[in-house]
Amino acid sequence: MDLAIFARSVTLVTEKNMRIYYYKGAVVIFGLLFPFLMFFTFFIGRNLDLTLFFPGFLGMMLFFTASSVGPLITPWEKREKTYERLLSLPVILESIILGDLLSGAIFGIIITLIVWIVSAVFLHLPLANIGLLALALLLGAIAFAALGTLLGSPATDTPSNIMILSSLVRFPLIFVSGIFIPLNQMQGWERVLTFFSPLTYLVDLFYGALNGTAVYPPFLDVLVLVVVILLFIGCAKIIQQRNLVTGN
Repeated sequence: MDLAIFARSVTLVTEKNMRIYYYKGAVVIFGLLFPFLMFFTFFIGRNLDLTLFFPGFLGMMLFFTASSVGPLITPWEKREKTYERLLSLPVILESIILGDLLSGAIFGIIITLIVWIVSAVFLHLPLANIGLLALALLLGAIAFAALGTLLGSPATDTPSNIMILSSLVRFPLIFVSGIFIPLNQMQGWERVLTFFSPLTYLVDLFYGALNGTAVYPPFLDVLVLVVVILLFIGCAKIIQQRNLVTGN
């Protein structure tokens, strides 16, 4: 496919997803309300330093917002019989995957950026490295939008099934990623568990960008997130390609 046509097809898929899925109830609940409610439930009534825990909250916000759109798109398209229609146009599978990914990433960046700006203004939060913050926003949004696209790839046309699967994957990750217990305070097996969560490395980047207290070198966090992005996109393509071959 010509590069210009490919770019145009990705743009159109992204625009279509933004117009249709940003307002769905599941996206609003799991992408916006849930992170706020969970953080405030943890924070209110306890004498905790907001500056210390805010990078974790920002990571959780980006994690949920970026990954909340993708799980809904593919099963919804299959239920409405528009998934095959897209593929009958000058659109290839890679266009659909990247379009789904970009729509989730844009949603995550916009919401998280608004939350950070409002919080920084009213709570006078520190900012140690704005370049690192921008890089964390970009890589985190792409990584977890790719996760959302992967979660939406299994062969089903029932969005509720995918949302259940999405919850089973996403919820455990937030408890082993340095959000509620800073990474530098974890020891033993708790610290070992954090190695297996990609959210850990996003949260660590936010700690470095906002407080200057990252545990790992920034290049390691960036490297892990890039690998995760490639892995999630590759797995999503393999699963959706197999579904097309088997007619699911």
